[in-house]
Amino acid sequence: MKVYNTLTRRKEEFVPMEPGKVKMYVCGPTVYDYIHIGNARPYVVFDTVRRYLEYKGYDVTYVQNFTDVDDKIINRANKEGSTMREISDRFIAEAFKDADGLNVKRATIHPRVTDEMDGIIQMVQTLIDKGYAYEDKGTVYFDTKKFAEYGKLSRKNLDELIAGASDRVTVDEAKKNSTDFVLWKPKKEGEPSWSSPWGEGRPGWHIECSVMAKHHLGDMIDIHAGGEDLIFPHHENEIAQSEAANGCQFARYWLHNGFITVDNEKMSKSLGNFFTVRDIAAQFPYEVIRFFILNGHYRSPINFSRELMQSCQNGLERIKNCRKELAFYLKNCPDTKMTAEEEEKLSQLAQYQTQFEEAMDDDFNTADAISAIYELVRFANIWVKAEGSKEFVAKIQDMMDHLCGVLGIAEVEEETADAETEKIEALIAKRAEAKKNKDFAAADAIRDELSAMGITIKDTRQGVQWFRN
Repeated sequence: MKVYNTLTRRKEEFVPMEPGKVKMYVCGPTVYDYIHIGNARPYVVFDTVRRYLEYKGYDVTYVQNFTDVDDKIINRANKEGSTMREISDRFIAEAFKDADGLNVKRATIHPRVTDEMDGIIQMVQTLIDKGYAYEDKGTVYFDTKKFAEYGKLSRKNLDELIAGASDRVTVDEAKKNSTDFVLWKPKKEGEPSWSSPWGEGRPGWHIECSVMAKHHLGDMIDIHAGGEDLIFPHHENEIAQSEAANGCQFARYWLHNGFITVDNEKMSKSLGNFFTVRDIAAQFPYEVIRFFILNGHYRSPINFSRELMQSCQNGLERIKNCRKELAFYLKNCPDTKMTAEEEEKLSQLAQYQTQFEEAMDDDFNTADAISAIYELVRFANIWVKAEGSKEFVAKIQDMMDHLCGVLGIAEVEEETADAETEKIEALIAKRAEAKKNKDFAAADAIRDELSAMGITIKDTRQGVQWFRN
């Protein structure tokens, strides 16, 4: 299995530090609002990476944090007359609702910054003791000149960064170098704070993830992942402070997903094209959002539009309808063994699993993996017949379950006995009675009524199947 490592700018064979085990850290959201479609992409992408690693037999310890101390959280709390904790708790709960809707598995651990203060203070002190950090009037800075490999992830030259920094950052006379970044900052009026050797204050953003990764995964991890917007400065600074403090390589493989544009423009509140996941879920099911994200390679930019979402919804329905049909046949067809022709077809069935795995082994190419599932759907539609054996149908269903499960897509839920379902079943029974009485005009009228409700029906030897369009 090969993965593209941002650190080396090439695909590399994935070899974890410990055979059979993977330590993985993914940067999570800052919880001051609902997560947006840009946040959803790393949620879905790296959940799928985790699922595939588990499919390959790895025991994955998956850590995804919540940043619950930040200027934006404090500003919202002040605006609402609330507290930072109340705002964070509310939007962590909302983030979980969206993640559950997107079928994102809960992380092994979801650490919060506010629970990690002792470790943060300890790492900052270690950096000071080792000569990588310095303090000025309660602010502690990381000295980027002291870390010889600064810039190795982003491929940015430190001298060039220093020369051009005045165009990008506020001048801070206390810094030794313009590229130095804050590890700890002193308390401001009206802000929450914690006691430290440098006075009351709170951590800088970058130190938080270094400490949470170290606490829950150790000094060195296998995979660190997040959006490509985090490569610099966040992940670059994580590397500098983690490797300086711990004295070893921080992460062996760095994975970054590409951006999402909206109607081919960068997502921006000022442009009016900024969408939360909750906004989109009001128009399209969560499962379609997940399927849309997986239809592009995770490192490539993808464009969000209503037309593309509708196309993805149609494609997902093809897969779901096939799974429903397999479940119907398995439930209703006779319990028979495979025919000689079906046994011959099994070798072809295995090709789709191979095609799927080859795609995922090539840097988690979910777009090509979905193509393999479409081929499997086509195979099922051709070869699953009314007179077919239960054993053959079970083999196809088992493979469909496995491959769709890796991507977390096309889950088929049992139809609940709600009022609409009862009406559909009653109409189907009424149509069957009309056909029995050779009242074909009435039967056709019922089919048309069902079609107007968005229901497609299919007559089989085992009975009538129905699908939601």
